[in-house]
Amino acid sequence: MSSSFYSPVLAQLVPYLPGEQPKIERLVKLNTNENPYPPSPRVVAAITQAAQQGLQLYPDPESSALRQAIATQLGLAEQHVFVGNGSDEVLAHAFFAFFQQAHPLLMPDISYSFYQVYCRLYGISAQTVPLREGLRLAVADYALAPGQSVAGVVVANPNAPTGIGLPLADIEQLLQLHPTSVVLVDEAYVDFGGQSAVPLIARYPNLLVVHTLSKSRSLAGLRIGYACGQAHLIEALTRVKNSFNSYPLDRLAIAGGVAALEDTAYFERTRQQVMSSREGLVLALEDLGFEVLPSQANYVFARHPLFDAATLAAGLRSHGVLVRHFKQPRIEQYLRISVGTPQQCDALLQALASLLQAS
Repeated sequence: MSSSFYSPVLAQLVPYLPGEQPKIERLVKLNTNENPYPPSPRVVAAITQAAQQGLQLYPDPESSALRQAIATQLGLAEQHVFVGNGSDEVLAHAFFAFFQQAHPLLMPDISYSFYQVYCRLYGISAQTVPLREGLRLAVADYALAPGQSVAGVVVANPNAPTGIGLPLADIEQLLQLHPTSVVLVDEAYVDFGGQSAVPLIARYPNLLVVHTLSKSRSLAGLRIGYACGQAHLIEALTRVKNSFNSYPLDRLAIAGGVAALEDTAYFERTRQQVMSSREGLVLALEDLGFEVLPSQANYVFARHPLFDAATLAAGLRSHGVLVRHFKQPRIEQYLRISVGTPQQCDALLQALASLLQAS
């Protein structure tokens, strides 16, 4: 649908399509990489307390308490941390601040699909770099030809939707290949076995690392994301934020985020449970004949050589299990399956076994 009232940019936009959030109860929801465990009880207590007073007032526009909690956890100074309404907003501000250049932005051909949406929204030219055999990213492919310039580089690590992670040495090589451009490393899933680039921030003024509390902290419903980098990069993001929305995080989100970060024992316990379930799920899927890519995320990316992925996804839904299928070249025969509780994983495997036997 279009309208004569639309601006030329709006008429050409193809928005991001999030995973289904079903209205049907009792579905086994393994399609949007949410944490299968609830947030820390300390989060609920902090939000309850915050709701009892002060909601008639605006929140702290700088979210200083949350930024300090993040900085303390990561061994950074507060001025090296920026927070926003989910990592998607943080990413959007970064694309606006750094990548609207005369040269193209480099990114993998298979990665988080919101990156392409931001490019279309902001008129950024995107140059995709094909993943290699096994859907792996090769840093050497991001080297520039003589005379070539780029607006920057963006990679997800671990990559989405493949789940494959890069070692820290590869990220450092990427930074060295592009010393005059911002290299954005999106680490939404890094807590499930990846290597964070945060320790490199002090040495690389072109590094911006983006995190979220949606996954490993079980706060997808609260919308908290953040970026870490040297002060000049954080200042740029702050300028964009204050030109868009001075108060991206409300009082409840700030209180809940601080509590989640402070409860390191709960975080460690639940992320270990997810990683343990992931390893068991991989083995069980392989027993059913699936090929599963190595994952350092809270999901697996798998295909069956004898069964169509779209058909399997539809069949699983009929059994009350939701997984994610991407109608995209090179990955259309894969299913992305979030790691659930042991009970949810068992329900998935039973449904898959039933579908495979019936075909």
